[in-house]
Amino acid sequence: MGLQIAVIGMGAWGSTLAGLLDQQGHSVRGWSRRDGDDATALLNAADLAVVALSMAGVEALAPALAVQWPQGLPLLSCTKGINLQQRCTPGQLWRRQNPQLPLLVLSGPNLATELAAGLPAASVLASHDHALARHWQHQLSSDRLRLYSNQDPVGTEVAGALKNVMAIAAGICDGLQLGANAKASLLCRGLVEMGVVIQGLGGHPASLYGLAGLGDLLATATSPLSRNYRFGLALAEGKNRRQALEQVGATVEGAATAEAVLALGEEHHWHLPICHEVVAVMEGRIGAAAAVRRLMERHLKAEELPR
Repeated sequence: MGLQIAVIGMGAWGSTLAGLLDQQGHSVRGWSRRDGDDATALLNAADLAVVALSMAGVEALAPALAVQWPQGLPLLSCTKGINLQQRCTPGQLWRRQNPQLPLLVLSGPNLATELAAGLPAASVLASHDHALARHWQHQLSSDRLRLYSNQDPVGTEVAGALKNVMAIAAGICDGLQLGANAKASLLCRGLVEMGVVIQGLGGHPASLYGLAGLGDLLATATSPLSRNYRFGLALAEGKNRRQALEQVGATVEGAATAEAVLALGEEHHWHLPICHEVVAVMEGRIGAAAAVRRLMERHLKAEELPR
């Protein structure tokens, strides 16, 4: 029997999820900020609320929805990013507004265009509440989207956010035509930086090597369907941040995430050279080619891997 599911945020990702859920036989109702109506009207009759807003959208909507959130209604957060002002993940932002909220997060190699075209994918459904994650894993899995569960929502969210920054760097690398060796080296060292942030924010390092970490990184850093990758390509062409965003024509979460992660790194003294160079290129303080040279000219050191 189908469930009542509310989808908050009907951009490319939200619309794709709504379509998948509808094809599974669930009753799906969507809400977009463009509608101008009160989103809480969808929640009262829902069995699950799926939130696919941008990070900026979560920051704006979470305080308003928290005070009217139906008790016991699970929220499935599908947002990827780090909030610059509060230095937290989307799930942490929701829980700060509503500490009793039954929270799950979804992340993985899920390029919306491929899923909308009927191609298969897998993802991770994460929650501190193992029973909750297992329940919704079985309710939402399909022959097109296979879901795995884990109990590390923080690590899952941080990995999903940081891979967007590394996808920007990969786009820069490919835009400069630096070759497969350079890109492989970049992504490998990018994984190390992702691990530093995951562990620093309280996530489990093992999540780095799951679908939300390595899996999502491989998809996002290698496909022209990725907005973050295309943003990096535009930066490599010499476009400034505004011009690159206009060329992509859609939200590029990795740009804001890079700034938030760099701010966290400076506060906690984390060593994040790739994030640092991505932000420097975005801000126009250095050209893309010079940023790559600066990474290659750093002091030699031992290879330190996340434990």
